[in-house]
Amino acid sequence: MSTSPVRFGLIGYGSGGRLFHAPLIASAAGCELAGVVTTSAERRALLARDHPGVPAYDSLSALAAAGASAVAVSTPAATRTALVREAIELGLAVVADKPFAPDAETAAETVRRAERAGLVLSVYQNRRWDSDLLTLRRLMTAGRLGTIHRFESRFERFRPAATPRGAGGGMLLDLGSHLTDQALILFGPVDRVYAELRVPAGSDLDDDFFVALHHRDGVLSHLWGSSIQGAPGPRLRVAGAAGAYTVEQLDGQEDALRAGRTPATEGDRWGQEPAARWGHLHRGDVSEPVPSERGRWDSYYPAFAAAVQGDGPVPVDPWDAVAALRVMDAARASATRGQTVVIGGPT
Repeated sequence: MSTSPVRFGLIGYGSGGRLFHAPLIASAAGCELAGVVTTSAERRALLARDHPGVPAYDSLSALAAAGASAVAVSTPAATRTALVREAIELGLAVVADKPFAPDAETAAETVRRAERAGLVLSVYQNRRWDSDLLTLRRLMTAGRLGTIHRFESRFERFRPAATPRGAGGGMLLDLGSHLTDQALILFGPVDRVYAELRVPAGSDLDDDFFVALHHRDGVLSHLWGSSIQGAPGPRLRVAGAAGAYTVEQLDGQEDALRAGRTPATEGDRWGQEPAARWGHLHRGDVSEPVPSERGRWDSYYPAFAAAVQGDGPVPVDPWDAVAALRVMDAARASATRGQTVVIGGPT
């Protein structure tokens, strides 16, 4: 196997590319940030300040010609599919930001193109490595919650605007991509979906949603996402026969990146949650704090680089993103019809 780092390009240097991809690529073992595609003078200046010596390019083809072997696509949702497919045509391994595509069929065709080309493709579902989710999985494996019957999960924020931001394609696609992915990896396929979406006047994008998933194993997932919630609810509440686990606040890795801290600057402190942010295990009136697992967004790009070099699986199978989009397609249909939608066949 090659010991040379994977030369990574990045398409887009808005908040997603600049905060959630570039610092993690630059600090990842086995990766080299080889260039960024952006034509904005302002963003090129930011790139020069953030990553001195990393070149900017006008196009994906120019980035590929300069020797990149992989690329992360972090552009507005409406442009993402075309750029991922262009990267595949250029022979590049690809990390696609979420939402992976506007709908499941578009996503599936993109995955098939990568498979036909023999190229590595993955979706950046970094929140699989949130401290709260990793801690929940530890509790479930140890049997401390007993049989799970309800999973409640929220990404709620207060960022009101005249119309929802279009970069993520609306809250269902943007935040729902994470929430749905987490529910599916925890509890498996679903057979019924019910949803409510709020689409404000003057927009075709939702800014608030609720989705109920009936998993085939009997678990009921309730998922909330919002950009207009002035009083966000608890991040997680997971109820089982032996107890419940609650977490009040979001994982701290996003805040760390926004503050300019990275895995390179923090070392082993990266992803560590202070005791004040730990979740709690409840059994009626009895409650105890549960030490949080270390958040590990920093594990994604080393794993992807290993997959590119033939030394392991991709960190997120792109077909998982297709499955999540099938659920979100059903959620959109449910909200439009005002009724539960049954999902047939594999999800």
